[in-house]
Amino acid sequence: MFAQFGSLPEWLVVGLGLGAAGSVAVAGLFVAAARLFPPPAADGSSGTGERRRREELRSYLRAIEEPFAEDHFVEGQPVAFYLPKRDVAITFDARAYYRIDRSPTVPVLVEHEMPGWHLGARLPFETPEIDGGSTGESERTEYHPTADAFRELGLPTSATLEEVKGAYRRKVKEVHPDHGGDEEAFKRVRRAYTRAKQHAAD
Repeated sequence: MFAQFGSLPEWLVVGLGLGAAGSVAVAGLFVAAARLFPPPAADGSSGTGERRRREELRSYLRAIEEPFAEDHFVEGQPVAFYLPKRDVAITFDARAYYRIDRSPTVPVLVEHEMPGWHLGARLPFETPEIDGGSTGESERTEYHPTADAFRELGLPTSATLEEVKGAYRRKVKEVHPDHGGDEEAFKRVRRAYTRAKQHAAD
């Protein structure tokens, strides 16, 4: 068999060898890349963390009997969950959150690490108390998201919409990242404002 290669030009034998070696190297790169950077899951999530959070959010929304649609488009942005009765979009994507924030739909940004039962504190409407897992049950029972939103703005729950807006403007100046503030505090204030303005006194 090897005698046959003796009759072939040397350049052809070298080219075939290099081509075979290159093919093996490229195939190896694809295998390594597939292991290091797995493709997105079929449900549109980016990994096991998001899949787990989606399942927890799904369970929570069912527990509070809130109708929802998954992987819905709002203002041209895909969101994980959309609540049609409330016109609320729940997303894991900060860019989608800020784009939707300029529309009538209320966006809710959810971190991948956030437990599903925390969603109630983020939603801009009253949610019923539900029993969750074994961890943090006492905290869940005592926690009132609307009161906490007013507290974040430094207001009583009887505050008017004008008072809520004024407190929000003052707080934003303190915590905005562009003015040396903290990004997480800025997000908390925005969430508090979204909730408080829904429940402000007339």
